[in-house]
Amino acid sequence: MVFRSGAIAMVITTVLAAGAVQAQKFPNRLIRIVSPAAPGGLTDVLARSLAEELSRAFDQTVIVENRPGAGGNIGTDYVAKSDPDGHTLLLGTAGMFVINEFLYAKLPYDPATAFAPITLVADMPLVLVVHPKANVASVQELVAAAKQGSQLSFGLSNPGGANHLALLLFERATGISVGHVPYRGAAPAAQDLLAGQIDGAFINPPAVMSNVEAGRLRVLAVVADARMKLLPQVPTLSEAGVQGVFTSTWYALAAPAKTSDDILARLHAETVKVLRRPPMIERFQKQGADLIGNTPHELAAFLQQERDKWGPVVKRLNLKME
Repeated sequence: MVFRSGAIAMVITTVLAAGAVQAQKFPNRLIRIVSPAAPGGLTDVLARSLAEELSRAFDQTVIVENRPGAGGNIGTDYVAKSDPDGHTLLLGTAGMFVINEFLYAKLPYDPATAFAPITLVADMPLVLVVHPKANVASVQELVAAAKQGSQLSFGLSNPGGANHLALLLFERATGISVGHVPYRGAAPAAQDLLAGQIDGAFINPPAVMSNVEAGRLRVLAVVADARMKLLPQVPTLSEAGVQGVFTSTWYALAAPAKTSDDILARLHAETVKVLRRPPMIERFQKQGADLIGNTPHELAAFLQQERDKWGPVVKRLNLKME
């Protein structure tokens, strides 16, 4: 069959027009942002803030759907297997996008290929917090107490996640050992910490800041390269003499793989507009989080860097999850 040049041009024009129409029609129904975490944590707060703002931007309802469980794998797998039409998105953390790949012998999805990156939404350092009953006022005193036989217990608000890895790296760097108490999320860990049921935790600031400000809990250090603006008087772990603890909690937005470039571009553009609005920036800075809003290409490169970093660390720690 032979096509004339005019016919070929018509076919190309028709295909391009179809793509443009698809992008213009997006979104054509409700959008779900899946949070693979329990309600109440920062993942949930970020997701709901994005949903509220994107609902206005798209003139379409955007909701948050919490699908916690199995270290975030349940909600993550749900998005990975959803239609790649831009109406089901994942707001996940390092665990879902990177670390679980090395923690679990089998995953129902491949983190490296199951998603189309949209943007890195936010980054937040962990803080080392203790209850006053631990009777320590610094990292050095905490380490000394543990070495002298104090039976300290630390909560894990996300076993296998950033706070768990921070505790393991801290133990390795200081030569101490503490009791590990697992929780399903930061909120119950923070509640037990406030009640004195556990002595300390590596945890995100929003879960504990009100009680820190009220003097009911004590922050000993920040897990970051520099001090937090929110806690300028609190040293980093490196300043406190502990090297090699480098975890943080970051949040990324992604769609199922094979989502069209037009839809991804629209999602990226509107999300970044939201993240750059002064009220959003101010709101999350008050909670200790920095909003990012980078490009899909930059996020893809960042995720690969994180895989290269965490694969050897998890192997060295010999950490496995069922």
